[in-house]
Amino acid sequence: HMAYIVTEITTGNLLSASGERFTDVIAIGIGGSYYGIKVALSALTTFHTTGLKAHVLANVDGAAVEEKLAKLNAETTLVVVISKTFTTQETLLNALAVKNWMLKQSGDYGIIEKQWFAVSTNIVKATEFGVLEENILPMWDWVGGRFSLWSAVGLPLALVIGNENFNKLKQGAYEMDQHFQDTPFEQNMPVLMALLGIWNRNALQYSSLAILPYDHSLRALPGYLQQTDMESNGKSVSNFGEKLAWQTAPTVFGQEGTNGQHAFMQLMHQSDEIIPTDFIVALKGTSTLTEHHKVLVANCFAQSEALMQGKTLIQAEKELANNGLNQNEITRLAPHKTMKGNTPSNTLLMQSLTPKCLGAILALYEHKIFVQGVLWKINSYDQWGVELGKHLSEQV
Repeated sequence: HMAYIVTEITTGNLLSASGERFTDVIAIGIGGSYYGIKVALSALTTFHTTGLKAHVLANVDGAAVEEKLAKLNAETTLVVVISKTFTTQETLLNALAVKNWMLKQSGDYGIIEKQWFAVSTNIVKATEFGVLEENILPMWDWVGGRFSLWSAVGLPLALVIGNENFNKLKQGAYEMDQHFQDTPFEQNMPVLMALLGIWNRNALQYSSLAILPYDHSLRALPGYLQQTDMESNGKSVSNFGEKLAWQTAPTVFGQEGTNGQHAFMQLMHQSDEIIPTDFIVALKGTSTLTEHHKVLVANCFAQSEALMQGKTLIQAEKELANNGLNQNEITRLAPHKTMKGNTPSNTLLMQSLTPKCLGAILALYEHKIFVQGVLWKINSYDQWGVELGKHLSEQV
């Protein structure tokens, strides 16, 4: 059904209420109903082949809504509302604002039936909002939002990259699924990454995890993994309701390289805090500026080496002496140039960033998080802390 919709829209068989081809698609959701789409849209910019421009709207801040709508023409914009229950406060408020804007701009109430789609388990609520039932793509109750990109939630992405590329994304994820299911633990990437994470978190008591993609296209990945990891495993009670005697999810943060080197990596190198790190880099870049990519890759490898090796006081003194400084200057400066080292990191290498490769990366982290949840004896698929905030905001 989803593939049929994508084909109909991208070939021009399905037109807007005014009889024009669609130029833009706006996805309205929040949390897992939006972040997977966001990270994949920015990661796969070079695979935007259908001519549709994509926009994602999650923030309930009215300024964010107005900023998006200022770029759009109501008569050529397709809207996809993504809400499992179709009761999420932020999503419905944003959807109502977009609906009112579209009706005001077009003056045609039928525009909602022609140009709106929904992904939801709640068919009744979606139809009450004005979406035609045939334009509602259902999702199963057991599909968690932050693991839902592969489902109909991926509709806005498929509209932009096309069915063929969307299938390649799923193929990469499928192959990682098979690797996870069939490979002995000694060579099993999700299992090994999960065990390394547990060793760092519980045995060595390192409380953070930095995600550093040395790829501009993956700039949204740290935020996506922050949500996927911390919302899944940020728990302190077991599946059986018992208080845990150990810590669970790390504090996940990150930024694209090399920007992070000129920001928080100073703390990683020279504070007493040890922050395990995942570096992600492509051997072949997507731009024609090959020298830039060589420097980017060199920086990635150099940072992991610096985190591992550090610099001793003796090394700093020798380096300063080789630069011709006198002994007083060496004594004064050397302590400031030492680095602790011994910071653990993983470096994930990909040939190039393709839909298939992105699918494998996202599935790798999904399975890592699952394994850690099993070993920590927690339910990775609920999020009662999020629910509390929603409830209290309604009261306020």
